[in-house]
Amino acid sequence: MPITDDAELPPGLALAWSLPVKAGKLGRKPSQSVEQVVAAAVELADADGFAAMSMPKIAQKIGLTANAIYRYVRSRDELLVLVAEAAWGPAPELLPDARDWRAAATIWTRAMLDRCEVHPWLCDLPVRGAPVTPNLLGWAEAILKVLTGAGLTPGEAIACAFLLDGYARQLATTRRDVRESTATSVQSAAVTKFLEPRLQELGYSVLAAMMAGNEYTDEVVDDDVAFGLERILDGIDVLIATKR
Repeated sequence: MPITDDAELPPGLALAWSLPVKAGKLGRKPSQSVEQVVAAAVELADADGFAAMSMPKIAQKIGLTANAIYRYVRSRDELLVLVAEAAWGPAPELLPDARDWRAAATIWTRAMLDRCEVHPWLCDLPVRGAPVTPNLLGWAEAILKVLTGAGLTPGEAIACAFLLDGYARQLATTRRDVRESTATSVQSAAVTKFLEPRLQELGYSVLAAMMAGNEYTDEVVDDDVAFGLERILDGIDVLIATKR
């Protein structure tokens, strides 16, 4: 395959498509590969979060000098494109029956949540625009086929896909932040004892009743995920019904 001149392409795009690209003089023969650099970045982020994914730390992890890592990826922006592609991975298999689009959309959205459970730092990656790399395009194509198959136009389908994508990312971020928080839970005896009379004094009767019934919590449980997702799908269902 001929070497691609990617000077006018976004960082990392040609590499994400496994195309050979023009490079500067590398000096000694490379001892590692782009795949090894990306794998090391993912391991660091999985262990210590997004901030740990620095070029010097990655270089050290795989035995390169701080400068030598730029033989493989030319910038951190390029690295982040490749890391996102690797961590999201292939799109989930969805149900082909257009009449059951809700089940397929649920599988897709929950698959996003699952990927963010495996790699909690995924939600910290900057979103640079519409997907252009193979795996991310696969995720987009999967949900767009489901929604257009249910009767939506491509424009309507992509707007609804944004809703589902945003819901999954926001929930994943909230779950992670609560899980990693060192703050005392609102359900602790001390916090409850402190807040209950103050809620009553302020006239916050709904919150007071929820706290008294142990229903006021900082956890995001699966019932919460399902409830919110069902409401989004109900809205999309109304739009689909108008098309009929």
